[in-house]
Amino acid sequence: MTSGRHGGRHGRGAGEADDPDEDGPDGGAGEALRVDRWLWCARLYKSRSLASQAVAGGRVHLNGARVKAAHAVRPGDRLSVSEGGLEREFTVRAIPARRGPAPEARACYEESAASVARAERIGEARRLAALTTPRPEGRPDKKERRDLLAFARRQGRR
Repeated sequence: MTSGRHGGRHGRGAGEADDPDEDGPDGGAGEALRVDRWLWCARLYKSRSLASQAVAGGRVHLNGARVKAAHAVRPGDRLSVSEGGLEREFTVRAIPARRGPAPEARACYEESAASVARAERIGEARRLAALTTPRPEGRPDKKERRDLLAFARRQGRR
């Protein structure tokens, strides 16, 4: 048995992978990657924990089936992601070696034409809804703030 900083009893050997779904010791691109890590590397989620929560919550389906976060994603797989009332559909094109810049991440997937059209339609509806909502001229002064709080209390919100 060796001891020391890098050669301890529980340390990995020189060629052992960190994850069975990855090839290299640096976590490089192999033939498969965990679905939560792929979503994070493809920049569909800001953090890996958010990606894991989405998968665990049933908002991510792989090839039409609900999966766990550790399930492997391979090129050619179809992913559907439901987020904020919008369902997006992707085809996995590549397994990223790292979480790189956005253009590198976009090369890892292809969004379906129906998904893009749906996103544009919902985005336009949200923009139109935002135009019709009233916007105050500025910050409320002390009296207006008190009136707003009193109104909210009467409505049962505070």
